[in-house]
Amino acid sequence: MSSVRGRSLSLAVVFVLVAAGRRPAMAQTTSPAPAPLTSAQIVEELGRHNQARTVALKNLKSIRHYQVEYRGFSAVIAAKMEVEYTYDASSGKSFRIVTQSGSRILLDKVLKRAVESEKEASRDKGSTALTAANYKFRVSGTENLGGRPAYRLDVEPLVASKFLYRGKIWVDAAEFALVKIEAEPAKSPSFWIARTLIQQSFAKTGSFWLPERNRSETKVRIGGTAVLTIDYGSYQIESNAPPSR
Repeated sequence: MSSVRGRSLSLAVVFVLVAAGRRPAMAQTTSPAPAPLTSAQIVEELGRHNQARTVALKNLKSIRHYQVEYRGFSAVIAAKMEVEYTYDASSGKSFRIVTQSGSRILLDKVLKRAVESEKEASRDKGSTALTAANYKFRVSGTENLGGRPAYRLDVEPLVASKFLYRGKIWVDAAEFALVKIEAEPAKSPSFWIARTLIQQSFAKTGSFWLPERNRSETKVRIGGTAVLTIDYGSYQIESNAPPSR
């Protein structure tokens, strides 16, 4: 690769930023249709149940697996990182890098930046929460996800923020937990980012619904595509009491 192409590749990768997968298809069973609720009622129940789960959760820990691959300029570069994630009700979130390998540029500018962005967002939970203060919601239907009925809602951010998104969310109809997101950031973090598509799934562990997998595909304006995946691993959970149903 010529020195010019090498510099162009480095420039493209430097500006690849990540914003925040779909679970494997499962055989669907017939479930009763969920109650016909308005978007305001669903969001209210989502907030109430989330608050109950937050109160019940004392701490948790998992080993996350981060991976990013960039394809462009006839080159493929990649990086991986394992991160020990800990949540404590009294002190919040903490992250410790366990292992890292691959492209130094991708490690520093994508994977470590993804961790720092989550830290930053967690400092002001109110500004990123799925509430009427941050989003406009519209019910667009119901679906069965893994045999469980869920409400599907269109979400539109009220302000352009890199921590908010526009797209669709799915809310479990029985436990009012977020189970899937398909969206794009409300605000591009850089001119060099043409578009970022996000897919995130959540799974139930014990009494809690927690992130399971995230996939973000970013198109870079000067060429190439970066795909970030986060496997959230298995959780070790300590709770004060089962969350209220």
